[in-house]
Amino acid sequence: MEIREKGSEFLKEELYKAQKELKLKDEECERLCKVRAQLEQELEELTASLFQEAHKMVREANMKQAASEKQLKEAWGKVDTTLFSEFQAWRASPTLDKDCPFLERVYREDVGPCLDFTVQELSALVRAAVEDNTLTIEPVASQTLPAVKVPTVECHNTNTCALSGLARTCHHRIRLGDSESHYYISPSSRARITAVCNFFTYIRYIQQGLVRQDAEPMFWEIMRLRKGMSLAKLGFFPQEA
Repeated sequence: MEIREKGSEFLKEELYKAQKELKLKDEECERLCKVRAQLEQELEELTASLFQEAHKMVREANMKQAASEKQLKEAWGKVDTTLFSEFQAWRASPTLDKDCPFLERVYREDVGPCLDFTVQELSALVRAAVEDNTLTIEPVASQTLPAVKVPTVECHNTNTCALSGLARTCHHRIRLGDSESHYYISPSSRARITAVCNFFTYIRYIQQGLVRQDAEPMFWEIMRLRKGMSLAKLGFFPQEA
């Protein structure tokens, strides 16, 4: 009887331990299920939030694109249709003939005023060299150069601009064609010549078929170059000029 009672108590203790462990496992399973449910909910909320953010970004991008297109249309509305028509006619058969309506306008409004310097004789030579693509601009070397004279202007030092006749520190000089003569020019004069040269370089590229663009971007690039000439003739130029 004593042995049976002890065996029964042992079994009861083991059963109690097993029930206790099972209860703990049930509680752990319940906790893990709650954690999984919480994580699934957080993941669902995060996914929804990311979707909303992505949708918001796409909507904002579309709004910006629409605004840009509206601004572009408004800008086109402000452009002189006559000027664009002249450009299109010139683009159909590019030429460097300044008597065509498009180039005649650019010469009259930009090129001429930009290259109209005080020393008229030298200005005419510079303009001809720019048109012929034979003008060279180079930094002033440290060595002494031979004296070169134009009417009323001494060009043998770097302290006088040969084109304006004003006392200016000249960091560059120009050479016309194959001539060995050099003329010192001020930063302002250099900027004006460079602006015109940039314009001629671009229209030469168009004439040679090197610019592969539609009419609109090509026209706007020409307008940008014309703006550069306008700013240069007003005295606005980069400091490194």
